Amino acid sequence: MAAIRGPVRRMRPALAAAALSFLALAAATPAKADLRLCNKTDGTISVAIGYKAADGWRSEGWWNIGGSKCGTLLTGALASRYYYLYAVDSQHGGEWGGKAFMCTRRKMFTIGGVENCVARGYERTGFFEVDTAEQRSWTVHLYQPTQKGNGAK
Repeated sequence: MAAIRGPVRRMRPALAAAALSFLALAAATPAKADLRLCNKTDGTISVAIGYKAADGWRSEGWWNIGGSKCGTLLTGALASRYYYLYAVDSQHGGEWGGKAFMCTRRKMFTIGGVENCVARGYERTGFFEVDTAEQRSWTVHLYQPTQKGNGAK
């Protein structure tokens, strides 16, 4: 084993204090809280979300999430207990849906309100409910889709 030659330098007190402050700040930073969706199929799926916002019900879409990948639908701490999702696998067929009807459209969208979707020029789509149990962060895993029901687990 070779000997280390040269002077041994000590960390300056100010630099050491700065390093400790950085480490303390990093440790105090809260964990990231998001609503995430993991696609457990081998195809890309398109996902829409519905939720109660400060100004009423809102639906948004589309997030395209590749096979065996996860994506973030909402960033930050979750403000509600219940969220609603609809997903479709247009490559292989099938959907994840439910009985909570909200408005969607084929292109990217943010739509306020859930009433009179068709009269307002949107599609009326059945979303399935996700109960986050009032957690700050939640991940939904989607497995094989079904044409008529809820494929979420």
